[in-house]
Amino acid sequence: MMSETRKIVVLGVGNILLKDEGVGVKVVEELKKKYTFPSNVQLVDGGTQGLWLLSTLQDADHLIVIDAVLGRCEPGSIYRLEKDDLPKGLRAKQSAHDSDLIEALNLCALLDQSPESVVVIGIEPEDISPYGLELTQKIQDRVQELMDRVLTELEALGAKAVPS
Repeated sequence: MMSETRKIVVLGVGNILLKDEGVGVKVVEELKKKYTFPSNVQLVDGGTQGLWLLSTLQDADHLIVIDAVLGRCEPGSIYRLEKDDLPKGLRAKQSAHDSDLIEALNLCALLDQSPESVVVIGIEPEDISPYGLELTQKIQDRVQELMDRVLTELEALGAKAVPS
């Protein structure tokens, strides 16, 4: 069981103006509405802040990221990636913001201020075209499963959320 002094950041990233690209932000919003979290868990709407998230990442002992991930699978496919699965250098962007997040994580590593663990819970988007504030139905139907996966990751770290 982890001590409650270890800071866990649940970070939802994405552009809410691009339909399914905003799924990470929407999942964090739903988690905030439906659950109460221990004091060492911080839920953050990271939007498309990229490198501006550096201080948030540096302060985290454990990081859980929710995001749309272009993995070339069926829309709605859910991915779980750990720190070692993430790219170590610059590459072509897979979404409107992700290389900035990867750059921020890599910069944390260079500064020796990386979170102890990083897990990305991602979902293959169906539509990321401009402009729309709503998730497609296929992705909306998976939001609860994404939330459940985040809650499972938190429990593995010793942090149990309770329904509000």
